[in-house]
Amino acid sequence: MDFSMDQFRLDGKIALVTGAVYGIGFTIARSLAAAGATIVFNNLDQESVDKGLANYREAGIEAHGYVCDVTDEKAVNEMVKQIEEEVGVIDILVNNAGIIKRIPMLEMSAEDFRQVVDVDLNAPFIVSKAVLPSMIKKGHGKIINICSMMSELGRETVAGYAAAKGGLKMLTKNICAEFGSANIQCNGIGPGYIATPQTAPLREIQPDGSRHPFDQFIVAKTPAARWGEPEDLAGPTVFLASEASNFVNGHVLYVDGGILAYIGKQPE
Repeated sequence: MDFSMDQFRLDGKIALVTGAVYGIGFTIARSLAAAGATIVFNNLDQESVDKGLANYREAGIEAHGYVCDVTDEKAVNEMVKQIEEEVGVIDILVNNAGIIKRIPMLEMSAEDFRQVVDVDLNAPFIVSKAVLPSMIKKGHGKIINICSMMSELGRETVAGYAAAKGGLKMLTKNICAEFGSANIQCNGIGPGYIATPQTAPLREIQPDGSRHPFDQFIVAKTPAARWGEPEDLAGPTVFLASEASNFVNGHVLYVDGGILAYIGKQPE
């Protein structure tokens, strides 16, 4: 087939982006909508869903929101059935919902660890399992797992998160291995350090006019010499959701400004 920019279009496709009320998930959903997809999202409670719907309306997007805990398999199955009845079969799944608990390992309870793994690893398994049968029946499907640099690296205080995101990388590869012959492409996106409201305190100018020490550390460690923006994830997401990536499978695309490729400068 000759190349055409139309391969990046998502017209007529239905995309479920879990937890996409704000931040990275919302930006990802907006990018898919800009390419023509119909957006479906979920969150834990009606108040959050209503806030998300308002955010989408403000952005000129008619989205569909559902209340669902993605760690609850029964609730997820019911949500997917409802989406298929009310909107249509899901063509694109973005497993975006996630949490992090920054606790030193020796102080982290087993319950805290389980909670992180439940949301960041078990939930993508549950939601993927729920959407796959209809994707297989339809003859195509795209699953995009939001991984992390912690899929490759460790760091103090994030044992649960790193374990879950490392597992998510391997779940991505296993879905590829098991369902690639059914024309299902499962890939991941591994964001670097992204400038979001959640990371804003780490980027604030200090009273003496200097940058926050963590901000200095990240900028020095990143060859691009800056934090990523949520919009930096838009193009990669559309690519992995589109026909342009039909022969890309089981891959994690790191959108990190080069940080994983760089050992850092030698101290002077």
